[in-house]
Amino acid sequence: MVYKHSRMTGTQIEDFLRTPRIAVVGTNASGRGPQLTPVWYLYENSRIYLSISENSAKYRNLIRDPRISICIPGVHPDARAVMIYGNAVLAQKNSAEHDDIDWRLTRRYYDSDEEAQAFLNSAPAGDKTAVVIVAPNKMLAEDYN
Repeated sequence: MVYKHSRMTGTQIEDFLRTPRIAVVGTNASGRGPQLTPVWYLYENSRIYLSISENSAKYRNLIRDPRISICIPGVHPDARAVMIYGNAVLAQKNSAEHDDIDWRLTRRYYDSDEEAQAFLNSAPAGDKTAVVIVAPNKMLAEDYN
């Protein structure tokens, strides 16, 4: 059996990241190993945007330690993956930037504005979101197809 293994070009990485996929985010849990969580993401202007609950462990982890790792795999039979390493910055709460990113991120995973809005409206009362912005320090991309 022969396995193909090659790096992706910049254009291939951009195209790959623009497709709605599930990212696996790694944050540094206090006194334990890494915490991994699947999340939706938005890739624009060479940045990754995430929307996370302020009630989540990953939010608390990022407040304490902003280092973040993100793995975005293809889905079978797509054997590609992009790994991103950087520091998380939180968008200002209740700002136009926060609300715009949160909307565009959610909207890309739904077929209509109505479905996306219904999802946002279904959040438990009092559950606030934080928008995380990651400008990659390092990006690795592999193509195993």
